[in-house]
Amino acid sequence: MKKRIYYYDTDCGGVVYYANYLKYLEEARTEYFEKRGIFVKDIWAKGIGFVVARQEIDYKLPAVYDDVLEIDTRVKNISRASAEFEYDIRNQKAQVISTAKTVLVFVDKNLKPKAIPEDIKAKLAAH
Repeated sequence: MKKRIYYYDTDCGGVVYYANYLKYLEEARTEYFEKRGIFVKDIWAKGIGFVVARQEIDYKLPAVYDDVLEIDTRVKNISRASAEFEYDIRNQKAQVISTAKTVLVFVDKNLKPKAIPEDIKAKLAAH
């Protein structure tokens, strides 16, 4: 996924505010899901959702106004009820500016852990 950095993404030092990376990762995951035919609205209608159980981000270089970031998203591990996503975020010079990991736990409508349906597992694992 490509993400252009706008002025509102930056802090008073002119670099991307660190918490904004969480939004970028969410957008990248949504794109990952949708490219594989998984639509959050549709799975929630079937009583399946997910929550972020863990988030890690390593900041290596700053991103600044007008940069165009590319976020490479992949699933590293899938267990019975969770999926671990990994990301590499690069700037327009192909420099890695950040790496991240997200663990999603799949849940039912009461937010209790739920086994990931096999069709969703297969779609998540597709490259």
